[in-house]
Amino acid sequence: MDRKNLEIPGNDWKSLKKYWKQDAIAAISVALVALPLSLAIAIAAGVPPISGLITSVIAGLIATFFRSATLTINGPAAGLIGVVIAAIISFDDGCGPIQAFRYACAAFIFSGLIQVIIGLLKYGRIANIFPTTVIHGILGSIGIIIVSKQLHVAMGTSSNADNTIGVLTDVFSEISNINPYIAFISGLGIILLLFHSKISYKVFHFIPAPVWVLAIAVPIVLVYQYLEVNQISVFGSVFEMPKNMLIEVPNNWQDGIVFPDFGLIGTLRFWLAVISITLLSSVITLAGAKAVDKLDPHKRKTNLNRDLMAMGFSTMASGAVGGLPIITVIVRSTVNVHNHAVTKWSNLYHGLLIMLFILLLTPIIQLFPKAALASVLIITGFKLASPKLFKEIYSQGLEQLVFLLSTIFITLYQDPLTGIIGGMGMTLLAHFFISRVSITDFIKLIFNSGTATKKIDENTYKLSVRGVANFISILKLSEHLEKIPERKTLRVDLSKTRLVDLTFQEKLMEFRKEYRRTGGRVQIIGLDRHISISSHRIALKSLIVPPPQKTNLRDQEIKSLCAFKKWTYNREEQIESSELYDFNFFDSRPLDLKLNIIGQQHPQFKNIYWEVFDVTFEEGAMLSKEVYTTTMQHIHFPFKIPAFIMEGEGFFDKFFDRVLAVYDRDINFENHPVFSNKYHLTGESSSKLKSFFTSELIIFFENQETYHIESNENSIIIFKSLKKAKINDIKKMVEFSELLTNLIHKNQQKKIK
Repeated sequence: MDRKNLEIPGNDWKSLKKYWKQDAIAAISVALVALPLSLAIAIAAGVPPISGLITSVIAGLIATFFRSATLTINGPAAGLIGVVIAAIISFDDGCGPIQAFRYACAAFIFSGLIQVIIGLLKYGRIANIFPTTVIHGILGSIGIIIVSKQLHVAMGTSSNADNTIGVLTDVFSEISNINPYIAFISGLGIILLLFHSKISYKVFHFIPAPVWVLAIAVPIVLVYQYLEVNQISVFGSVFEMPKNMLIEVPNNWQDGIVFPDFGLIGTLRFWLAVISITLLSSVITLAGAKAVDKLDPHKRKTNLNRDLMAMGFSTMASGAVGGLPIITVIVRSTVNVHNHAVTKWSNLYHGLLIMLFILLLTPIIQLFPKAALASVLIITGFKLASPKLFKEIYSQGLEQLVFLLSTIFITLYQDPLTGIIGGMGMTLLAHFFISRVSITDFIKLIFNSGTATKKIDENTYKLSVRGVANFISILKLSEHLEKIPERKTLRVDLSKTRLVDLTFQEKLMEFRKEYRRTGGRVQIIGLDRHISISSHRIALKSLIVPPPQKTNLRDQEIKSLCAFKKWTYNREEQIESSELYDFNFFDSRPLDLKLNIIGQQHPQFKNIYWEVFDVTFEEGAMLSKEVYTTTMQHIHFPFKIPAFIMEGEGFFDKFFDRVLAVYDRDINFENHPVFSNKYHLTGESSSKLKSFFTSELIIFFENQETYHIESNENSIIIFKSLKKAKINDIKKMVEFSELLTNLIHKNQQKKIK
């Protein structure tokens, strides 16, 4: 079936009527997830539990009508727990938590208003400028905050520490005071959440994991109450069943409404809270919308400015009645997609269902133990700050891990806003030192770099990026990319950049992926003189040698040689060199790019073709890393030959081979001692190689210069040394390869006969 001809569902009233069943069914699963999560997030943020449910209702009933996103679900999220806690703590100067929450609600309203203004001015893309690693650091620190606080709830203990590190430390000192009533429920919840995804029964997966936690916890609570077991003895210690182990939700939902207090509007702490909430909620919302768009089977795109306005309007409404800030939530959005929602109206249905839960199921909600919700939050927090996060960030470069840890520690000891500012400051400072320029030049290279777009022909555009291409440059990059028409070829030239950071490259890769979907093509070139600490494909790259002179004699000579020989020639750099990874030589040598690519068919055999090119690769890592650019020839055969590696053999090669056995065992030919002494030959099949290396082929190698030659069965690579070849050396390499190809083809023909 041709997907291009399929109807793409919209978000209008017609779609509401047509797809209401699919959306309603998906909304049931979403609401079942949202119920415990909304309660848990509110409790973790230190606000009344009913506030979380009110937030979800408003997110469904208001945000749906203003936004453009199709499959996202809106509501309260764990990612904002840190800024809400920080705001309430800063407002509570003895007035009490409820009054502090009233001040926070006023801050939510102004935060929403700022989001609306940003959306109206179409500045939603400003959220892209925050470094990716810093955002991961903020979310990771929030995960640590959640885990440290909720572990005490799950254990039935408490902490009076002034910061998160102290709270986390107290977890270990309070182990002896664990309340078995509470720990039993939270322990069961954690185990269930950990193993829910590993259980294969479809029936079990039909109900979301958090609902299962409550389904087990509520009967336990009822048993406690029915048996009236007030005390339990564990290892000689007597514990009483806690009287406040259940969440407190008012019988009448109207009693849960909290009205904002604008009494602190003239203070610095109020506006710091507003800025913190606005920054983090905007970044998470826009990043979440783009992430969910990638899951959409119909590949519909969200208008980010409109969605930011929608979150602003709904956050203002939420803050006005005692709710939390509203953002795009990934977990619930993923549930929505996986349950085959079609339009944005599933978000409306999910809000309506939460409203029904409040009106009809309050007596059951009042039986939810805090420990069960704590187990949900502990797993949520762990996912935000899992070891996998640190491993992934480290793989992107040691400097990224430093940015991450700096952001986390600043946030834990201060607050999220200070963490964002500190993380960005640390990132900029590192970029300054890596760029190796003066402060004045560094600022100029960021803000006045001279990046420009040029139309080459009707189908080709060139974007020349200059200066320091880091997260601050992304807004300028976006302006240029938005001007590129669809279905064209765009060449992004990074050769004049002093530094290209990870966030900038992420934006480029994201654009390239989206642009390809429209039938366009993006070529990223000009990184041959840059180096990165990590082998990660988008690791930070900095210029390591000065730019070449405008006139490159070698390139001119290569071009002249190709014109004389009638060979094809392409000086452009190619990032895609994956075919070279089939060779053993590149197993531990990450490839950067190819350039100066010469190509030709064999003069006698039209089904054999070859390329000669300069290839840049890395050897070693971090401080011991070296970057090489080698001239190499790649010959493609239409038939298979044995896989082998052949290189010149000296005294020490023989020593290691025969005495220390470091190398693979050398395959020698007793009748050809000159060849055996000259070359070190290895391969998986000694018998196949001895059949392949005929006397005629061996004599040829004995009388030629020594090259590194490697076969992957379908093709071979040839090179002389780990440096660029001169023009005469390129000529000799091609002449050598033509003679070698003639002999290999001749042997192949004999086998066929």
